[in-house]
Amino acid sequence: MIKGFIFDLDGVITDTAELHFLAWKALADEMGWNFDREVNEKLRGVSRLDSIGIIMDHNAVNLPEKEVVELATKKNEIYVASLNQITPEDYLPGARELLTHLRQEGFKVALGSASKNSTKVLAQLDATKYFDVIGDGNSVSKSKPAPDIFLFGAEKLELKPEECVVYEDAESGVDAAKAGGFHAVGIGPKERVGHADVRFDDMKQATLFEVKSHFKDLF
Repeated sequence: MIKGFIFDLDGVITDTAELHFLAWKALADEMGWNFDREVNEKLRGVSRLDSIGIIMDHNAVNLPEKEVVELATKKNEIYVASLNQITPEDYLPGARELLTHLRQEGFKVALGSASKNSTKVLAQLDATKYFDVIGDGNSVSKSKPAPDIFLFGAEKLELKPEECVVYEDAESGVDAAKAGGFHAVGIGPKERVGHADVRFDDMKQATLFEVKSHFKDLF
């Protein structure tokens, strides 16, 4: 039986993707690197250090590890400063309604995000109250597609993976959920998350009713 839900943050609860893009673009411009939305799409669901590795590969650049870490830190500072713009109006359509519904129904809820700034984002959204457990980039060492962040959330919720539904908008996130033995709900286009157990174009469609309908034998 399904007893818990685990949510990615960016692209599921709120869309900080544009803020990430602008922060990476600012850093790339400063370094004289090429960076556009096509490259940015490859960073979806990927950790900060892995992201800068992708950007460097795209530009055929090699730097000492110390400098790479410094640049990743600089990008994060640009991004964190932009988080002050986020308000409770910045939930993706349908996300707050779903979280409220899960609370009313008594399900356990965890966050499973690669972001190390998730606590700040949840606070800006006034969303902390919806989560029993916060799992983020500070919680585990291996990022998605490793299932560690979702396994962390399930363990803290005191649930087995098969008792949890994961909401993800990234290919690597769906891979992580499936690798961990979770039920996966994909948010986004078929070419990105079509390998999830069930897929919706957006959070507005991914209601508790629809998820229950798909996994009807598990509720």
